[in-house]
Amino acid sequence: MAQEEKPTEEKKEVKKKIEKTGKKPHKNKPASKKYKHYKVEGDEVKRDKYCPRCGPGTFLAKHKARVYCGKCHYTEFMKEEAK
Repeated sequence: MAQEEKPTEEKKEVKKKIEKTGKKPHKNKPASKKYKHYKVEGDEVKRDKYCPRCGPGTFLAKHKARVYCGKCHYTEFMKEEAK
């Protein structure tokens, strides 16, 4: 009977135990950039310039010499200052 017990012990050693690591740690997402277009001063909410074609809610991107709508490709060029 001692011979029968040894093979079963060897089988137990061969099996690998899988360790569970659990849940991944929570990573906070960066804040949305849409809130940068609104400014609250007192009781008034001031908004950045929006697209005249798309309407309110679609803001124009600010570049060096122009403002641009990424949705409908509307572009306004700013006047260059005289040097």
